[in-house]
Amino acid sequence: MSLKRRRFFLVGEDIMPEAMIKTVQVKDMLARGDAQTVHDAVLQVGLSRSAYYKYRDLVFLYEEEGQGGLITLSLILEHRQGVLSAVLNNIAQHGGNIITINQGIPMSQAAHLTMTVGVENLSASVDDLLERLVALQGVRKAEVVGYS
Repeated sequence: MSLKRRRFFLVGEDIMPEAMIKTVQVKDMLARGDAQTVHDAVLQVGLSRSAYYKYRDLVFLYEEEGQGGLITLSLILEHRQGVLSAVLNNIAQHGGNIITINQGIPMSQAAHLTMTVGVENLSASVDDLLERLVALQGVRKAEVVGYS
């Protein structure tokens, strides 16, 4: 007997069926404790229970799938007092745990920083965290370069 290997695809949200997107929303609500039961969560997002059970083991947010709770961030920070401190405080305020920090010597009044962050207790999505970091004064760039 031959077992067919399961294949996965990374696709943009804009081409996904609405039921799959709502399934991810239900899973997120249950994980955060915003809904106590599947029944409550599917009612809130407007999804049938059968659709949820059909997709729940097949659809994941990219940031969730394949990660062991760690992300590696690459940042470009202006060489000014307090910028790194603001970044670290922002990550901590949202439940992130700094594991490693590697900062290069500032060149052209900016420094490259790479950090590994534990995200298992993050109170926001990784995308939201990145948006908040880029909004900080002195942060020129912030992006995820790896999951582990």
